[in-house]
Amino acid sequence: MTLTRLPGQKPPEDGSTRGGTLRRDVGLLGLLFTGVGSIIGSGWLFGALGTARQAGPAAVLSWLLGGLMIMLIGLAYAELGAMLPMSGGAVRYPHLAFGSFASFTTGWINWLAAASVAPIEVEGALQYATYYVPWLTRIQDGVPVLTGGGLAVAVVFLALFSVINVIGIKVFEKANTFLVWWKLLIILLVVVAFLGTAFHPENFHSHGFAPDGLSGIVTSIATAGVVFSYFGFRQGVDLAGESKNPRRNVPIAVIGSIIITMVIYIGLQVAFIGALPSDLLGKGWSALDFTNAFGPLAALATLLGLPWLATLLYADAVVSPADTGLIYTTVTSRLSYAMAKNGNAPQQLGKLSSRGVPWTSIILTFVTGLVFFMPFPGWQKMVGFITSATVLSFGSGPLVVAALRRRIPDQERPFRLPGGDIIPFLAFYSSNLIVFWTGWNTGWKLFVAILLGFLLFLVQRLRQRTNEQRLDLRAGMWVIPWLAGLALLSWLGPFDGGHGIIAFGWAFPVIAVFSLGVYALAVRFALPDDSVRESLTKVATEHENHSG
Repeated sequence: MTLTRLPGQKPPEDGSTRGGTLRRDVGLLGLLFTGVGSIIGSGWLFGALGTARQAGPAAVLSWLLGGLMIMLIGLAYAELGAMLPMSGGAVRYPHLAFGSFASFTTGWINWLAAASVAPIEVEGALQYATYYVPWLTRIQDGVPVLTGGGLAVAVVFLALFSVINVIGIKVFEKANTFLVWWKLLIILLVVVAFLGTAFHPENFHSHGFAPDGLSGIVTSIATAGVVFSYFGFRQGVDLAGESKNPRRNVPIAVIGSIIITMVIYIGLQVAFIGALPSDLLGKGWSALDFTNAFGPLAALATLLGLPWLATLLYADAVVSPADTGLIYTTVTSRLSYAMAKNGNAPQQLGKLSSRGVPWTSIILTFVTGLVFFMPFPGWQKMVGFITSATVLSFGSGPLVVAALRRRIPDQERPFRLPGGDIIPFLAFYSSNLIVFWTGWNTGWKLFVAILLGFLLFLVQRLRQRTNEQRLDLRAGMWVIPWLAGLALLSWLGPFDGGHGIIAFGWAFPVIAVFSLGVYALAVRFALPDDSVRESLTKVATEHENHSG
């Protein structure tokens, strides 16, 4: 039985659809550019400086290693997205393999991470815009935060993202494609201009290639903006249900977006290090700074006598984050839509407008964005939470791949990873390593937020006491040791507030053994074959009803 060939699922060539259904309007380029546009947000504007401070010239390796770790995770989601294209797939796949409890937990983490991105991108845009409009931000505790006027502008930005999404996915695709071309052009201009104006090869060895060794390289992956700058590769998966040919488009979009941005980021880091005036390195890489570190790339462009490039960078510092915020407004609404379809969120969030968009989920995304401005009124204040939440949300995908291969081995897989469990396990291991490297001071806040999610889940179950939906605690039993184990390991680790009981070198085998144990537990206790096939049949029927 091949459930990906959904009965009656032949969207009209003109892209039209019945009212109240998800539209399949996103083509290959649109899906690819959704990933690229989501990845290239505010992170690259700060990442080159932050990574160089922690890793020195070996920052190039940080971007390469971080990109490869993200690629492993992306490959797992590419297999799932091509096999089962559906909107909000990152939330719905755990439900198919592990049932209600596991899907709510992973969905809650996914949703928290995604819902906070649009606000932080707006904050990043307004922080840079302060260069021209000083009243947008003020300094509080040494970092820029929004003023009252800045908050009002931020609300307008979020409202604009929501309006574009309510109008429909086709309008979103056109707007995003234009903005992605703009962002790519600016980054390429920066790389070419830096390399063409000044390149000092001695910068790569004069003060040591890796002054803090492997520790500096891996910690910069988690804390200096490397992983944060790669976020967004899963958007092709979450919008798969609205793509014209997801079986082909999803793997290309996921893998292609990571490769494109990895090449761009490595090129930018090489150009940045090579263009630095030697006098800035007199006190070593950890002390690297500019007179105006508020915008490091723009500051370097000014030092190199490229004022036109600095002006473009300040303009792009508004456009790039705004585009990413637009994308995440789309994706976050699809995640809450998917949670409603799983039965883990109010069913109103699964309602579609006549244009085929989940309008109640979009409203929730807007309101939640406003809430995030309260405790996190500035970019620097929110970025740690997002990093920890997002990398944790990556972990469920590889486990779903392993479980579904055993439960439904005959399911058609247009894109299948080679090597059996090797890539899915390495993807899960990579996710856990990144969470561990992020450190305890950030991690404990996320784990508290997850506990809040369990409370919301309990309330939702009580409201649905007549629903008779299974809780599936046995199939999701791996969730508790996974989250509790990561919390304990972070507390024992040497990074950002950890107690240093687990030394840096020992962390690699310890995390490997821990990851293997959780991986085996998830595969062993996943839902039985019949339950998985029953869920897939339900999804197939739903897609037949919700496709044009």
